[in-house]
Amino acid sequence: MIIMQMNGLSKSFGADEILSNIKIEIKAKDRIAIVGRNGAGKSTLLKIMADELSHDVGELFKPKDLTTGYLSQHTGLESDKTIWNEMVEVFEHLLIKEQELRSLEKEMERAATLSDANYEQLLLDYDKKQQAFDDEGGYRYEADIKAVLTGLHFHDFDYNTPINELSGGQKTRLALGKLLLKKPALLILDEPTNHLDIETLAWLENYLANYPGAVTIVSHDRYFLDKTVSIVYEVSRHKTKKYHGSYSKFLEQKALDYEQELKEFEKQQNEIKKTEDFIQKNIVRASTTKRAQSRRKQLEKMDKLDKPKGDESSASFSFQINRRSGNDVLKIDDLSFQYDETPIFSNLKIHVNRGERIALVGPNGVGKTTLLKTILGQIKPTSGTIHVGTNVQIGYYDQEQQTLSSSKTVLDELWDEYPSVDEKDIRTVLGNFLFSGDDVLQSVRSLSGGEKARLSLAKLMMQQANFLVLDEPTNHLDIDSKEVLEAALMEFPGTIIFVSHDRYFINKITDQVVEMQKDGATVYLGDYDYYTEKKQEEVEIEKLQQATEVVHTQNQRKNKFKEEKIIRSQERKRQRRIDDLESIIENLENELAAIEQKMTEPEIFQDHEKSLELTKQTSKLKQEIEQLMEEWTALQE
Repeated sequence: MIIMQMNGLSKSFGADEILSNIKIEIKAKDRIAIVGRNGAGKSTLLKIMADELSHDVGELFKPKDLTTGYLSQHTGLESDKTIWNEMVEVFEHLLIKEQELRSLEKEMERAATLSDANYEQLLLDYDKKQQAFDDEGGYRYEADIKAVLTGLHFHDFDYNTPINELSGGQKTRLALGKLLLKKPALLILDEPTNHLDIETLAWLENYLANYPGAVTIVSHDRYFLDKTVSIVYEVSRHKTKKYHGSYSKFLEQKALDYEQELKEFEKQQNEIKKTEDFIQKNIVRASTTKRAQSRRKQLEKMDKLDKPKGDESSASFSFQINRRSGNDVLKIDDLSFQYDETPIFSNLKIHVNRGERIALVGPNGVGKTTLLKTILGQIKPTSGTIHVGTNVQIGYYDQEQQTLSSSKTVLDELWDEYPSVDEKDIRTVLGNFLFSGDDVLQSVRSLSGGEKARLSLAKLMMQQANFLVLDEPTNHLDIDSKEVLEAALMEFPGTIIFVSHDRYFINKITDQVVEMQKDGATVYLGDYDYYTEKKQEEVEIEKLQQATEVVHTQNQRKNKFKEEKIIRSQERKRQRRIDDLESIIENLENELAAIEQKMTEPEIFQDHEKSLELTKQTSKLKQEIEQLMEEWTALQE
């Protein structure tokens, strides 16, 4: 079922055309990515979908009852409410129904005052409302809220924390969480991966995979797109083109399409050239002029193909080094850092050799950026040592771009660092980073996040450092710029240590992943996919160990139960034997007493034979009693 359709849609801001003849179709369960360069109009397109912006030309069809949820890339939840109260607001309709149920329950408690007919009607009303409450998720909404808050890393928070006390990134995550809980039929997300660590990204990917409605996403996180979407619309030169498959499949198909279109264009150009040559040679000959005229008409009617346009202009640069470093680039031993008595990390040990590419990963707050700043000497560790190797020259990329001077022009920002370089060469460098003509005269303050990122990379390239320390280098870059940066870093002859949440970028660049924990670090010798495989293996091994321990515990309990059962059985046998012995001994003692009494009678006492016979009987009884008493004593002990 189609829930939204755009036909021939266009949008301009003043004289600047942003979108032209856009055609997009969204079905009920679609997972769609909108991709394209920074400034291509992706966010504008999402705002039109969400009714945040109007369009100039074209048609936008959607059902009147379509529910949409829109998350802009700069959204932060602003509220005076607590975390829990803000989230539970989504389920206000259920809270009302729940209150109605409580009221009915109170009426049912007073049922003695009602007639049978009224009581029966009350039960029917209650059953109907309870069923509706259950169908709408009335008994699940609290669990749903907790699941989303846990997935977005609020599990350690007091849910009574006021939202206005949270950071900007936390407010953005809450805005996303509230939108997910609303579950609109069409979810429209503009850069939803901002402010999310890798663990939270993995949770969001899984959540969206099971989302009941349609999802349309703009994101520069290619790994995220590969995991979540099955349709890609590319916005390029104001228009859209549709591709089926993941983001990686889109790249493959786009390259194949361009190659095929170029071949068809070149083939047609050859045909046109041959036809034109034939016309020129034969148009003046009487014998062939009709054929030439016929060919000319065919040529005029031909639907001529436009030359396929390749990718739009891209940044172009490479990182070179002034000199080669020694083999030991960096040694970190037993490093610890704490801030205002709060431990950030401890017992950190990392050794970096020349040519290695190391990605630092770990949850937000574990101290990745702090570690980079200790390597640079910007902050001092609490304990431990950092040793930078021989001939190591460090180049640093700061995700906050605090090294840029907002009051300078783009040209001066670079030229002031290298005053001995000709202006022409500085402009050439800036041109490679897409700053051309008068672009270099604009102030740094007026630049977008992506433009500032490219300027920072230009400064980094000019340093020609042999050890690059990079903090979130792909932030603010569009996908094309990321790919150019990846290519440059893959050819870089030096050493790299970097922090990034861009898993696609990590996969391309790294040969080692170092996972930071509060009390150390674990090294994985491979790319990001290898790291995730190993982490999954660790989880499975831990589960297996836990299962083995459970089985072992169960076996111990079973064995203990068997042992106790045997002991109890033996105890019952012992007690029964004691009771039997006491009964037998008592009977024998009574028999002995009777015989001894009989032996005192004169007729027995005077009869030597009878007396001897009874004496033998008493002796035998006493011996038997003594043996039984020994057994009874042993059993008692």
